[in-house]
Parts: sequence; structure tokens; C-alpha cells
Amino acid sequence: MFETLKNVFRVKEMRRKLLYLIWMIFIIRIGCQIPVPGVDSDFFKQWFSSNAGDAFNFFDAFTGGSFESMSVFALNITPYITSSIIIQLLTIAIPALEEMHRDGEEGRKKMTAITRYVTVGLALFESIAMTIGFSRGNIVKDMNFLKAVVVIASLTAGSAMLMWIGERITEKGVGNGISIVLAVNIVSRIPSDMTTLYENFIKGKTIAKGMLAGVIIFAIIMVVVVFVLILNGAERRIPVQYSKKMVGRKMMGGQSTHMPIKVNMSGVLPVIFASSILSLPGTVQMFLSADKYEGTFWEKFFKAFQGDSWWYAGMYFLLIIFFAYFYSTIQYNPIEMANNLRKNNGAIPGIRPGKPTSDYILRVLSRLTLIGALMLSVIALFPIVYSLICDAAIKPLTEGGNDGGMTISLGGTSLIIMCGVALETVRQLESQMMMRHYKGFLD
Repeated sequence: MFETLKNVFRVKEMRRKLLYLIWMIFIIRIGCQIPVPGVDSDFFKQWFSSNAGDAFNFFDAFTGGSFESMSVFALNITPYITSSIIIQLLTIAIPALEEMHRDGEEGRKKMTAITRYVTVGLALFESIAMTIGFSRGNIVKDMNFLKAVVVIASLTAGSAMLMWIGERITEKGVGNGISIVLAVNIVSRIPSDMTTLYENFIKGKTIAKGMLAGVIIFAIIMVVVVFVLILNGAERRIPVQYSKKMVGRKMMGGQSTHMPIKVNMSGVLPVIFASSILSLPGTVQMFLSADKYEGTFWEKFFKAFQGDSWWYAGMYFLLIIFFAYFYSTIQYNPIEMANNLRKNNGAIPGIRPGKPTSDYILRVLSRLTLIGALMLSVIALFPIVYSLICDAAIKPLTEGGNDGGMTISLGGTSLIIMCGVALETVRQLESQMMMRHYKGFLD
């Protein structure tokens, strides 16, 4: 392992990419500590601790505590993620965007530019909504037009800068920049999560009970991590046989190989997208006056998007399934795969070329996507379901409390994102090291 790390830093290009990644992470963490001008950070922390629900805590975990401290990065990368979802969904519905998507590198540049514009628009909209909430809650003292413009500009610029950092990491660093931004923020919350676990399960207990609780917590985290690693590495290998043909005077082909298809082909994206969508109603609710929607349909609507409801768990499950199938449809085209096999004189044993091959690949893709989505859902929903069961089984010790359950940001979703991002980054390093004839991390 240490020899591999040494080899990485021996290569100038690899060293430059890793140092660039470290530098960008450093900038992200500095930005998370810069407060929005005009906002009393201490007052906002008190307001947050007294008003925050499960959905709000989840959103704060994604921002690395930036939202609680109301830094310039309080919106995080969420507007970019939402923008990506909107553009990719519209690509299917709008022929012009679909044509742009198929235009290769030039089309992708145009799609990226549109995504950026939509991101800034969403960030501006969320910033305005938050500023209105600040003025109603007296979080910003003596709110006027100039202060409102400063707050809106700071939050919008912070979100746009995170988008820029994510794209620069992808281009000049290692790994997927947007995923790394999320992972960095989640990792920064681990110390506070460990403190929360200690205070709830270990503090005040006897040595034996405390050690037992610690071992159980560690075992659960390790089981989830191992499960995620297995899920990310699992694949279905479809056998492919290539027929022999004469090329000049040489006999070519006739070899047997396989077509690898990953079980979790969309990675952590379904979880990221599903959690981002579900966090929006809860965020909006916190900046609305409760008197206006109390006793109406909207009260039930906002309650359904709280992390402590079965409706939330059900919607989370359905969205993960939806985005898993959505991304498998984008990434794999069975008809194109079947045509490529036929052009290269390849065939799946026992399956006729053409439409039967594409139908077979489609069936395999559908089954694998369902398995991968269900496994992702199990990991992501386990902490939520556990908390709901505990809250139902254990009577709260305080009025209106949920003492039975346990809500922390280091849940299944966070572990999926962290492990997925780490594996993706290692794989990129691995491939680049192999290109330079060095042993990789996985050897």
C-alpha cells in the first residue's frame, strides 16, 4: 500500500492531480467557515437547534455543517444536482435536447452550459426564499434591500463556486468532483456523529454495557460498509463468442469472452438524487409561517416529507428505484449493444443475433437494475426504518419526543456516498497507474 502511494507521487501528473484535489478540499472547508454577511451565526445556530427536523438535519449533513453555521456554502451543491435531474429528464421529453445529447463532445458542452444556467437560477430562487425567511424570523437584524441583496448574492455565489470546484476536480483532479464535494462534507460530520453516538449509547453506562454498545455500533457500520463494497463490485458476465474470419492471410477471431454488466450500474447517483429531491419540501417548510398552512392540506404534505414518517420512507424507496432505472436506460442501449456485437461477428451463445439479442440484454439489465436498486434501498432506508420501529415500540420519555429512535447524519445514505466516492476515486487512480506500468491499489 505504502509502495503504491509512493509510486503515485513519483509520477508528476498524478502528483499534480492529487495535490489539486487536496487544495480544492481545503478551499471547500474554508468556505464552510465563512459566514454570510449580515447573518448572526450564533443566533442562527440556536434557531436551528430549536426548529430543525430530521429533513433539515439531513440537509445540514450534506452541507458539512455549513447550513447550521449559515456560511456562504449553505446551499451546497444541491442546486446543481437538482438542475442535472431536470435537464436529464427534459432530454427525454424535448427532441432538441435529445439531439444535443447525441452530438458528441460539442453537444455535451452545450448541455453542461444549460445545466450551469439552471443551477444559478435555482440557487438564486432558493437564496431569495431563504432571505425572506430570514426577514420573517428576525435572523438578520434590520433587514433592508441592501442587506437582502448581499445575502442573496453570497448564497448564490457560494453555490455557483461549489459547482465550479466540482467541475474543476473532475477535469484537473481525480474522481467525480460533485460526488467528492458531497463526500467531503459528509466526512466532516463524522466527529459530531461519533459524539452523538457516544452520548446516546455509551455515556453514563457501565464499562461492560458501554463496550458492548461500542462493539455493536462498530459491527453495524462495518457490515454496511462491506455490503456497499460488495454491491459496487458485483457484476453479471454475459458470455460472448466471436466467430472466425479471414483478414488477409490470417485467421482472426474465434475467441470466447464476456460482456460485464454491473449490478449497481448507476453507483450512488440514485441515492444522491432521491435525497436531494426529498429535502426540498422540508427546507421550504422551515422558512414559511406555520400559521398559514396549519390545519390545511399543506400541513399533511410537509409532514409527509419529514424523515420520521413512513410516507418519507416509501417515497425514498420509489425514487431510488426510479433513478436507478432512469440511469441504466441512459447508460446502456440494448439495441446498440446488439448491433455492435453483430458488426464484430459476435453473438451470445444460444441467442440469435439482432432483436432476440437486444431483448435478452434488456431482460438482464432490468433484473440487475432491480436487484441493485433494492440493495441500495435496503442500505439507505435501514436507519430510517429502524428509527420508526423504535419510536413506535418505545414510549417517548419526553412529551412530543422521539426517544426511541436515533437520528444522525451518518446513516445508510452517507455511508453509500462515502464508500461509492472512495471506490470510484481509487478505480481512477488504479487505471491511471496501470497505464504507466505501476501496480495499482487493488493489486
